[in-house]
Amino acid sequence: MTVIPVILSGGAGTRLWPLSWGDHPKQFLPLVTKNTMIQETLLRLSALDIGNPIVSCGEGHRFLVAQQIGEVCDKKPTIILEPLAKNTAPAIAAACCAAMKQDKDAVVVVLPSDHVIKDVKTFQNAVLTAAKNAEKGSLVTFGIVPTFAATGYGYVKASGEETDGAYTLEKFVEKPCLEKAQEYLASGEYSWNSGMFVFKASVFLDELKVHSPEMAKLSIESFEKATIDSDFIRLDKDSFSQIKGDSIDYAVMEKTKLGKIVKLNAGWDDVGSWSALYDISEKDENKNYVQGDVITLDTKNSYIRGGKRTVATIGLDNFVIVDSDDSLLIAKMDKIQDVKKIAEQMKARG
Repeated sequence: MTVIPVILSGGAGTRLWPLSWGDHPKQFLPLVTKNTMIQETLLRLSALDIGNPIVSCGEGHRFLVAQQIGEVCDKKPTIILEPLAKNTAPAIAAACCAAMKQDKDAVVVVLPSDHVIKDVKTFQNAVLTAAKNAEKGSLVTFGIVPTFAATGYGYVKASGEETDGAYTLEKFVEKPCLEKAQEYLASGEYSWNSGMFVFKASVFLDELKVHSPEMAKLSIESFEKATIDSDFIRLDKDSFSQIKGDSIDYAVMEKTKLGKIVKLNAGWDDVGSWSALYDISEKDENKNYVQGDVITLDTKNSYIRGGKRTVATIGLDNFVIVDSDDSLLIAKMDKIQDVKKIAEQMKARG
């Protein structure tokens, strides 16, 4: 069985400012290993029989995508350029059209470009399980086995007995309050919503036509009217701009009767903030993560990422310090979620 990776690379990653910003969002940065996050996304499928990858991104990132994918993959990628950001469902629909050009019965693995998965072998086995269910006509999502009562993730609920490695997808739920999250964790029926999916491209498009017909029509039309520019497929702007953007969850997965869940326990993280990156990083004896030319005195429980200059700290506890070529972030760890507001102010400045 050949599966075709569909990598979604349209995010801005502003919660990892000042490194993730503008033309270099987090998926193009080596935040966890020597490879960038989009490269790691593709490499973790390398042991499987995969077709030519499809990457969906914005105009400004097209050359970065081509370069970084080319550095780690000997297959020719299809790079689809979205003229506007319309959330995940239209991007996936266009990618499914491209996948069916490779193989009308293509099974696609839809992956965000900025996740961390530590246990790659377990992930690969889960992909194969999901693909077998997808071949039978299911729309499969991966439910991350929760390790704590997270309020920062949406959840998916499984029902029924496990069959062929998958459960029936009962429903999606939004990010809960702490009390609800604790209930979900205790029940054993809920998993974190991973944002990763496996299905036949044709089945997804058929379900999109049923549940979001106008989006399906315009997404397919934007692909059929696309122009080829060197190695890039430019979706038709007139068609694409008319789409009322929506996520795959709302447009299809919450409405379909074909949903399945494959549970995944493979050290997953969406690395949505500096504190999340601190949590998964190796630390020294003072529980600091330190990278670059850094000197610490009486400093603990902190994430310190130096740049081109020396960074020195004295008497800090629970801080995030990130130095880039043109900006320096200093924040308390428990306030780091507000870095997105800084990025918004920077954008407002132009």
